[in-house]
Amino acid sequence: MIETLAETGSTNADLIARVRSGERVIEGNWLVADRQTAGKGRQGRTWFDGAGNFMGSTAVFPHERDPSPPSLALVAGLALYETVLGLHAKPAELSLKWPNDLLLNGAKLAGILLEREGDAIVVGIGVNLAKAPALPDRCTTALSSFGPVPDRDHFAQSLAAHFASELERWRQYGLAPIIRRWLAAAHPEGTALRVHPPGEGSVEGTFAGLTVDGALSLRLPDGEARIIHAGDVMLVQEEG
Repeated sequence: MIETLAETGSTNADLIARVRSGERVIEGNWLVADRQTAGKGRQGRTWFDGAGNFMGSTAVFPHERDPSPPSLALVAGLALYETVLGLHAKPAELSLKWPNDLLLNGAKLAGILLEREGDAIVVGIGVNLAKAPALPDRCTTALSSFGPVPDRDHFAQSLAAHFASELERWRQYGLAPIIRRWLAAAHPEGTALRVHPPGEGSVEGTFAGLTVDGALSLRLPDGEARIIHAGDVMLVQEEG
């Protein structure tokens, strides 16, 4: 089921509040807003509230035998990729960027935010369907720049279906096939990256794939590999 709100502060915050209050939140249901007045992205950033864009959240309740909850960012990324590929059938122009972005021709098209509340992982997704924000530190784009503006409700239904399918694969087959498919949809190994780990300055290197648990492997200039479990990642060519 997809529940639509005309306006709210944040769909992620709404689902977190429902979980915290003990309200029954059903896995597979989505909360989608026409407008968000306090939307947020990673690192506390404000998420752009563009009319006609997709802004929605869903909750996952990991089981004891499921892969690690942070790897749900890879699950969400694949669901996004497959959904957008149905509207923009040019795989060479789409790429996933660790941990949570979908790029179109190297510019940010969509982002993912995971937040934990009790036993729930709330997955928030924002997609520039109609409009893209002007950001000082990165290039952005919208699907409207490449064709007709996708219908938001149809996009929501498609994304919900793809997310459910990817979640089932994650549970049934584990993380390894998810990582293989994610890498096939990502920018190639050797891509120059700038990473800002929490509490540190920036670190530069090249993309060297993912670890078996879904962390980023960054090849440093001296040839050593550094494993990144959290941080803000930029493609050097993406900065603008």
